[in-house]
Amino acid sequence: MVDFSQLRAARALTGLSQPEVAEAAGVSVPTLKRAEAGGPIKVAEETIDAIAKALERAGVEFIPENGGGAGVRMKKRKR
Repeated sequence: MVDFSQLRAARALTGLSQPEVAEAAGVSVPTLKRAEAGGPIKVAEETIDAIAKALERAGVEFIPENGGGAGVRMKKRKR
């Protein structure tokens, strides 16, 4: 599962604003802010998945934890 720091980093990579990502994911801006904050208020896994999918459509690839730490990067463009 994608964590809050990956969501924040992914949005930064795309250059999209919180309102733009929230709209693309079908969630409210306050919900996106909670998801990116990762604090004590939990966000449903389905919501995290919707946000991650919106960011993937914007070109982000989520890198799983593999001993080197989880991360994000932009997908390679096919020529």
